[in-house]
Amino acid sequence: MNQEFFDALYLMEKEKGIPAEYLVEKIKVAIGIAVKKDPAGSEDNIVEIDPVTKKFYVAMRKTVVEEIDDPYTEIVLAEAQKYNKLAKVGDVIEIPLEPKKFGRIAAQSAKHVIRQGIREAEKGLLLKEYQSRQHDIVTATVLKSDPKRGSVTLEIGNSEALLPKSEQVPTEELKDGQKVRVYVVDVQNGEKGPRLMISRTHPGLVKRLFEMQVPEIYDGVVEIRAISREAGSRSKLAVYSRDENVDPVGACIGPKGSRVSSIVEELGGEKIDVIKYSDDPAEFISAALSPANVLSVEIVDEALKSCRVTVPDHQLSLAIGNKGQNARLAAKLTGWKIDIRPESGFYGEDEEEHPVDTAKAEEADQ
Repeated sequence: MNQEFFDALYLMEKEKGIPAEYLVEKIKVAIGIAVKKDPAGSEDNIVEIDPVTKKFYVAMRKTVVEEIDDPYTEIVLAEAQKYNKLAKVGDVIEIPLEPKKFGRIAAQSAKHVIRQGIREAEKGLLLKEYQSRQHDIVTATVLKSDPKRGSVTLEIGNSEALLPKSEQVPTEELKDGQKVRVYVVDVQNGEKGPRLMISRTHPGLVKRLFEMQVPEIYDGVVEIRAISREAGSRSKLAVYSRDENVDPVGACIGPKGSRVSSIVEELGGEKIDVIKYSDDPAEFISAALSPANVLSVEIVDEALKSCRVTVPDHQLSLAIGNKGQNARLAAKLTGWKIDIRPESGFYGEDEEEHPVDTAKAEEADQ
């Protein structure tokens, strides 16, 4: 019986990934409870399970007496000597038990404790697995879509996760059976177990794609300092090199644009501007407004991070971007409020009559 028990123990460890030591502790607790609940059981019991020596020993302790007042804790001398010939009145003896002889209620109680322990262990393993994926990219399969809420249920490994409509790229249409990569924003441990908070719109998705695609970033030579993103449309990435001999922008773009183009393809054609980070605010802001050329950057209020940028008249629209997107992304990337003005001070027929306050544009966008 012992061999069968330990064989089953190791099989469960292999199939469910739950350590045998953990299962042993839960089973010991379950058997202890079962002994207490058995009509002939005792509050004072001993349960020893040793996977190494294959020892499985269960016993209850009772005090040897001449007359029984409490059958749960006492045993008469004649009965005690069946288990220990040297027993005498006043001794505490161990009475070996076989688990299969426990009562029906006790057995059910033991099963409940063991099952609960296994469920807790499975939740713990799942939480540990999920936490290892936090702030990383995972590949999922689309299971089904909710037409009312717009959410999509994805299969990730042996579990499911919900991709809310707010975390989906507006220009994408996810179909059942489709493979899709998502970014794990957070892991929440609820009553029903751990839950993945996933996204296709989070800037972290772009960051991890570059870390996976660009060896210089993976090796720590090139560092991503900031990202701003409007999912499905455009992203801006500020990069910095720890090695003066390594061009951070060139490393991210790759030979003939191969590295950045593969990421653009992964993101469904989302445009990506890779710019060089600088500790000099004026230089950083100028680069952030790429592809527009900046003539000058005037720091209006350093404490409030407010500046005024001048661009050539013919590049005003390019600097501002479609519906203010380029200026808005530049503001998010740098953390500065940017007012963009034409060199002449005059706006064309298609331009606003006043400078673009990207801080307000960002608030309106949100």
